[in-house]
Amino acid sequence: MNSSSSDWPAAPLVLGLDVAKASVQGELRLADGRKVGCSFPNNAAGFAQLARLLQRHQVTTLCAGLEATGPYSQPLAAWLHAQGHRVSLLNPRRVKDYARSAGARNKTDRIDAALIADFLLAHQPHAWTPPTPAVAQLQALVRRREQLSLLLQGEKNRLEGVEASVRASIQRLVAALGSEKARLEKSITQQIRAHHELAHKHELLTTIKGIGSLTAAILLAEMAGPDQVARARQAAAHAGLAPRREESGTSVRRRKGLGKEGNPYLRKALYMPALVALKYNPPLRAFAQRLTAKGKPKMAVVCAVMRKLLHIAFGVLKHQQPFNPSLA
Repeated sequence: MNSSSSDWPAAPLVLGLDVAKASVQGELRLADGRKVGCSFPNNAAGFAQLARLLQRHQVTTLCAGLEATGPYSQPLAAWLHAQGHRVSLLNPRRVKDYARSAGARNKTDRIDAALIADFLLAHQPHAWTPPTPAVAQLQALVRRREQLSLLLQGEKNRLEGVEASVRASIQRLVAALGSEKARLEKSITQQIRAHHELAHKHELLTTIKGIGSLTAAILLAEMAGPDQVARARQAAAHAGLAPRREESGTSVRRRKGLGKEGNPYLRKALYMPALVALKYNPPLRAFAQRLTAKGKPKMAVVCAVMRKLLHIAFGVLKHQQPFNPSLA
């Protein structure tokens, strides 16, 4: 999460980190105002090198920030968290916009590390909490399934008007991808059933009309739940489902759609459930009808239902109670 945090330390030591595949560039801000640059490999040996640097400067706890770049940033973020440091995984788009607003004209790893340190001090972002091993494994499975789904759809599209000489090749690949996708879906189910807490949460989520078994699994893997954020609107922002407005003076009153800065897996996973909920979830159907009566465009209504579904899912998990239509 990237909005301001209430638990930000009064006088923090800050470490801005620019992470690449093989290396990391950092800038450490010390209590006396000094700025210490560092560079180290993006691996366990490099993390040990960073530990020695922090020990040399007598740093026991600090606020570290790095952009969320998937497999490149996760190991370092997890290591920092395990060392007792406060870690923020930052949206790269927000950091880029901050650099533009600061008038940054050049871009190097060292400059980016300094900008991230500045961003931390200016915006005081929320701390990141690593997922449990069970959730991390579930997330890996659902993301791999999504990758295969895209590959499978691409191959199916190639069957349209293809030459007969290559049709058999495409069909074999479609069959192989379909089989692997089915195996992954079975593994997702097994992963949830193997962990009591995941199984209980999955059961709660599927009580929501419109949320099926697969969508519930994706929510468990990707959603910022009550153990990570305090409010449902923060979970919606994490998913990129927070609406944006543009107002200026008396003449400009525009809605700018969704702030698509969050988790794309969640937005995609909630689209079809929102369409189902429009038909079969009475409170959400009534909610959509009210928006339509106010003249809201069709896609705006669907996006509002997606956001409402996420709010309901958050509430179900927070209160550990099945979906109650009378409270929606």
